[in-house]
Parts: sequence; structure tokens; C-alpha cells
Amino acid sequence: MKIAILPVLAGAVFGIIAPLLVYFGNPGNMGLCAGCFTRDIAGALNLHNAAALQYMRPEILALVLGSFLSAFLSKSYNPRAGSAPIARFFLGIFTMIGILVFLGCPWRAFLRISAGDLSALAGILGLVAGVCLGIFFLKKGFSLGRAKPTSKFIGFIFPAFIILCLVLLFISLNEEKPLLKFSTSGVGFMHAPVLISLIAGLIIGVLFQKSKFCSISGISAFLLFRDTYLLQGVIALIICAFLSNLALGYFHLGFTEQPIAHNDFIWNFLGMFLAGSALSLAGGCPGRQLVLSGEGDGDAAVFVMGSLFGAALAHNFSLASSPAGISANAPFAVILGLIFVLCLGLFSKNKETI
Repeated sequence: MKIAILPVLAGAVFGIIAPLLVYFGNPGNMGLCAGCFTRDIAGALNLHNAAALQYMRPEILALVLGSFLSAFLSKSYNPRAGSAPIARFFLGIFTMIGILVFLGCPWRAFLRISAGDLSALAGILGLVAGVCLGIFFLKKGFSLGRAKPTSKFIGFIFPAFIILCLVLLFISLNEEKPLLKFSTSGVGFMHAPVLISLIAGLIIGVLFQKSKFCSISGISAFLLFRDTYLLQGVIALIICAFLSNLALGYFHLGFTEQPIAHNDFIWNFLGMFLAGSALSLAGGCPGRQLVLSGEGDGDAAVFVMGSLFGAALAHNFSLASSPAGISANAPFAVILGLIFVLCLGLFSKNKETI
């Protein structure tokens, strides 16, 4: 088997950086989570009122900007849009709901298992099952249609939004009455120093743009073609995160008493089953959607905005889980999301392929 150098390098660096971010102050077994950090950004923008989940996460901002700079400097910046934006918006919403029922995106699922959190196994099984459902629909002709080239200005709109968020963060850090919301306790209050977070996000953004790192594509390519190119990156992430957690003393094997996690097997599975199937239809994991947004992909940017909206819905309507377990309304939202994915997979067919 040929070693996939760039994906392995990207996964290994991520697997080292994420536990280090925990060491510097980020939440345990999280380090860098595309889902949870997008939720915190939604809170910082006052889109939801969960006081413990409000912080403009610099890692996510820097990740998008790192991808943008990498693509622009290497002349691979490619503005494009027009592939079923409303469907992608709702896929973003339901992906975020599934993630917040499980409490973590695919990145965090792998980080949790690398730190000994066995309750993440149900989520990983659900994620793989969701990807299998997406593959089934792809084989039956599912397509969201072809994206078309667009102007450089339109491609720059999302990176400009990210720059605005970064400016607001710096202004708010120096104001007694900041424009952004900041948690004074809880997960949102747990964060690494801004400069360290920015450097970490930039490194990950550049590496993931160069390597096309994507956990969903890695799993689906292996299941479809036995192609291990991207999956090698995921394996490198898990191994390096495992070793880093051991070195830092963060490894704790067990199903219970894990940081920011619950041990409900059924809803951990179903939450990530929803997320995995939605991400498979959208064409990439939440982190990949952020990287693509930096490259000028307007459809990925629409997905990310849907994720922001989904995070707001999840916390304004009691859909998100907590370490105590799932919320009362979570089952209805997950079932509604699965119905949406099934209908989209069955009825969205196009002779063109992206």
C-alpha cells in the first residue's frame, strides 16, 4: 500500500495539535471540533442564548483563512456555486442537530476515542452507517447538480465574513461591553490563548486544503473502491491523538465520566447516523466544508451557514444533548432530519454530476 503523504501528515499534525489545544485551555477531548466550535460561534453572534456556549472560536476563523490563503497563493482558488443551495442549507441544519445530539463532529468522535472515551464508539458506528446510506443513494443516482464557476467577488464573500468575525473578536476582547457574547463559565469559557488558537487554525487550514483531508470521503472511498488515500489521514489522526493524550495524561478508558459526553448508545448512534448520511449527501465532513468555503466554494459556505442556523435551533428549542443525556425534543428533530435525508436521497436526481 502506497503511503498517502499529505493526508497522513495532515492527520498526524491535527492529532498532535488538538490535545495540545486542550493543554492550553480548550475543552477536554475536544481540542478542535468543527461542530461544537461552530455552535460556540453561533452563541457569540447571539444566535442562541446558551450562556455557557458562547465564544468566537479563533481556530475556525483561522482554519478558513488558512485554506483561503493556501488556495489563493497556489492558484487553486476556484470560486463556484449553484449546486442546490437550499438543500445544502438544510443538510447543514440537520448535520448540526445530529452532531449536537452526539456531542461532536467526526473529528471529535475520533478525538474522543483516541482519549479512551468508549461512548464514542456508538457515534462512530452511526457515522459509518450514515455514510453507507449516502453511498446507497449515490449508486441510485443521487445528485445535487453541478456547481458552476462564479466571480471571484462571490467566492470571497464567505472569507470576508470570517475576517469580519475576526475583527469583531479583537474589538470585543478590548471592550468592557463587547459586541460579541462571551461565556463566563462552562465550555465556552474554556479556551486556549487567542494567538495559539490562530496559529493552530492556520496550520490546520493550510494542511487540510493541500491534502483534501476529509473523514467522510475517506470512509466512503474505502467502502466504494477500497481506496485508502484519505482514510490513512484519519488513521494517522487517531494514532497521533492517542499518543499525545497518553503523553499529556488525558487518556481515560471507559464509557462514563468522559468530558462533555453522554453514554446513551442508541442516540449517540442515531445522532451520528443522521450527521453521517447528511454529510455524505453534502459531499464532505464539517471541517471539509469549512476548508472548501475558504477555497471559494459558495455551496460549502451555504452548508456552513446552515450549520450556524442549526446550532441556534438546537439550543433555542432544546434539541442538543448535555453530559446528562439527550434533551426531550431531540428524538423528534433526529427523526425529522432522517426523513429529510431519505426524501432528498430518493428524489434528488440529476443526470449531471458534480
